[in-house]
Amino acid sequence: MAKGKLVLKDGHTFEGKIFGAEKSSAGEVVFSTGMVGYPESLTDPSFEGQILTFTYPLIGNYGIPEESKDTYGISKVFESDRVHVKGVVVSEYSENFSHWHAKKSLGDYLKAAGVPGITGIDTRALTKILREKGCMLGKIIIEDHETEYYDPNAVNMIPLVSPKSPETYKAGNKRLVVIDCGVKNNTLRHFLNRNITLIRVPWDYDFVAAGEKFDAVFVSNGPGDPALLGPTINIIKKCFALKVPVFGICLGNQLMGIAAGAKTYKLKYGHRAQNQPCTDTETGRCYMTSQNHGFAIDRKSIPKDWKIWFTHANDDTVEGIKHDKLPFMAVQYHPEACPGPVDTENLFDRFIASF
Repeated sequence: MAKGKLVLKDGHTFEGKIFGAEKSSAGEVVFSTGMVGYPESLTDPSFEGQILTFTYPLIGNYGIPEESKDTYGISKVFESDRVHVKGVVVSEYSENFSHWHAKKSLGDYLKAAGVPGITGIDTRALTKILREKGCMLGKIIIEDHETEYYDPNAVNMIPLVSPKSPETYKAGNKRLVVIDCGVKNNTLRHFLNRNITLIRVPWDYDFVAAGEKFDAVFVSNGPGDPALLGPTINIIKKCFALKVPVFGICLGNQLMGIAAGAKTYKLKYGHRAQNQPCTDTETGRCYMTSQNHGFAIDRKSIPKDWKIWFTHANDDTVEGIKHDKLPFMAVQYHPEACPGPVDTENLFDRFIASF
C-alpha cells in the first residue's frame, strides 16, 4: 500500500496507507456511526462530494456483493449505479473478506470506481474533531500528489445524481411522480412492490406544465444544500396548489419545508448511519431510523398550517413535517432503510392510502 494522509481544512493531519484507487481526492469529511452497510452507503447518492469516515473500527471484512437486479432492472444490492463518495476513511481495512454473497474486496471495488480509501487512521480522534468543530473540508493525499480543497455544499450537485430524462416503471393503475434528486433504489422498490406505477423525472422537469398524468408526488433524497434547488421548489409549490398527495424523504423533507415557507440550515455534523432515534410527536413512540443528511428545517420558521411530525431524540432537530389538513407529509430519515432498520417502512403504505 502506498503512503497517504488525510488533511483537514483546519490543519489536522492523519497519516495512513492508501487502498482502492491510488489518487488524491477532496471533499467534505463526514462520519457515519453504522456498524454495517458500507456497500449501500457508498452507493447512496446523498453522499455525493463527501469523504466518508466509518467510525466502526473494521471495514471490508464481508467484501462487496455480486450485482443482482430485479425484474425492473433495479439493483438489489446497491442503492445506485455507482460509488458517490469522494473518499473513504477507516481505522482498519480488511483485505481479506468472507461472505457467501461477496464477489470482490472493498479495495478492488473502490479502485474500479476511481475512489481512494485510507486506512490506519485514528477514526475516534477524527470523529471527535468533526463532532466538536463540525464537518469540514478535507483531502486524501497519496504521497506528494497535492490537490485543492473542494466544497460540495457551494454548488448544486443534483444534476450529477438526477436522470437526464423521464422514465416510467409500469406496475399498477396508481401513478406516482418521483422527483429524482438522487433517489435510492430501495425507495423505488418499495413503491413498485406495492403495485404503484412510477414516473421518474429529473429534478428540474416541470411535469405539471408538461401535462403528465399522476395521482401523487414523491420528492426524493439527495446531496447538498436544498436552498440551491429553486426549480424543484417551484414545482413542489405547484403540486401543493393542486392539493395532490405529496411525500418527501430526507432532502425531499427539506424541499417541501422550503416550498411551504420554512427555512433550512446546515447542521454542525449532521446525522449519518442506521442507528438514529426519532420520536413521533403524535404518539410519543420512538423509532430507530437510517439517516444521511447535513441540513435540517428550522423549527421556528415552519408555517402555522404545518406541524412537526418527528423529532430527533438526541438533539431535538426536526425529523418530519406534515400539513394540518392537506395530504402533504415528509420525513428527514429513510424509511426504506438499506442499510438500516425497517421500523418505519409502513409510511409507504400510509402515503399510498392517501391517493
